[in-house]
Amino acid sequence: MTVVTRFPPSPTGSLHIGSARTALFNWLYARNHNGRFILRVEDTDKKRSTTEAVESIFDGLTWLGLDWDGDATFQSQSLDRHAQVAKELLSSGMAYRCYCTPKELDEMRVAAKAKGKRVFYDRRWRDKSEDEAPEGVPGVVRIKMPIAGETTIHDLVQGDVTVVHEQLDDFILLRADGSPTYMLSVVVDDYDAGVTHVIRGDDHLNNAFRQYHLYRAAGWAHPEYAHIPLIHGADGQKLSKRHGATSVQEYRDVGFLPEALRNYLLRLGWSHGDDEVVDTAQAIEWFNLENVGRSPSRFDPAKLENLNANYLRETDAKQITSAIVERLNASQSVTVDATGEKRIEAAVPHIVQRAKTLVDLSALALFLVVAPTFPLTEAKADKILKNGGAKVLGSIAVTLRSISDWTEENLDAGLRRRAEELELGFGKLAQPLRVALTGSTASPGIFDVMVILGRDESLSRVTSLLDFETE
Repeated sequence: MTVVTRFPPSPTGSLHIGSARTALFNWLYARNHNGRFILRVEDTDKKRSTTEAVESIFDGLTWLGLDWDGDATFQSQSLDRHAQVAKELLSSGMAYRCYCTPKELDEMRVAAKAKGKRVFYDRRWRDKSEDEAPEGVPGVVRIKMPIAGETTIHDLVQGDVTVVHEQLDDFILLRADGSPTYMLSVVVDDYDAGVTHVIRGDDHLNNAFRQYHLYRAAGWAHPEYAHIPLIHGADGQKLSKRHGATSVQEYRDVGFLPEALRNYLLRLGWSHGDDEVVDTAQAIEWFNLENVGRSPSRFDPAKLENLNANYLRETDAKQITSAIVERLNASQSVTVDATGEKRIEAAVPHIVQRAKTLVDLSALALFLVVAPTFPLTEAKADKILKNGGAKVLGSIAVTLRSISDWTEENLDAGLRRRAEELELGFGKLAQPLRVALTGSTASPGIFDVMVILGRDESLSRVTSLLDFETE
């Protein structure tokens, strides 16, 4: 048997974190079994479905590295097939037409609520002949669900789950206008695609029993079910916008790496011993449904940031450089030329230790392509120059001009000699120099900075602030 999993998003918005994890688990399970992972867009809600949402979902999955097999399909393209199955169920006696009016349905709801019961259709047309159909009332098609007894489904995550049949209603397959309902469409699409495993959030667990009996009514073998607990925020409530960013693209935009987010989502509800950092190859090799927990997971932004920082440190400097350059070039006022790109690549090993996201890295790298201008935006740095630091730059400039062999060793020796001559602690020299070169009081090692910037650029920046002070 070839394992086939699917991810069926509704194109009504961006790919959010919960859906992304569901897609990831389906993708990993298929890849672990050398199976197929298919993407089906459930776009039958034409009022809410948009082309922009479809493109956003594709973009989010692609960025996460969750490639699907074959072309993506659209549920709306199979509506005739869905309706055909409903008509076959009518012919086989597994479904029936119901001619209840909206008024009758409202009366059923009122009566059920008055008795404190669940609102169910009372099956009044289940055994009636269509000859009794009222004139001018468009009928719907309902499935004949079992009435007595109970059904147990072995869920690959939840274990055995049992529902008594009195809790299952004869749900609608075809609406009065002949259009299929979600419950029918999803089953037919899964069957036609050969889906063997339905892995989804446990908020769909009740649907599994309805779909299970729809499979049986059609005479089809049902897939295996695996319902994974939802993701909650730190407050224990279902993850939503009030907990912060929820879409995949939002995390991309604030500087997270796809492999870091993928790793974090993997560990939300799944475990492999004490392993926290799991690369793609290991995830595919290790993933199973037995290690998916039954309790909701809590989304921890700080933990995601720390994991992302780890991935940043382990990522190739050229790849990180490209990401930083792309972000800086996307800003309105920065253009990174070849010299700037070379500086950034040289600085990556130094600045990556202080960053948790690509946004952090881009901010830390900005001084490499844009020289500081006075007054400085960082108040603490500006204060250093205004409180005598700028005057020290004159002595620093003299020393720097005397150094032709621009190495860390020579710069270190020359500046320390100058500090001794001025009877200053080295920090009193280094901090104004750091501010002049970077515009900040925090940066990589000052000698690393000067070597990365080069002799001409370092002297230009020191002299620029010196000239400003003496104007």
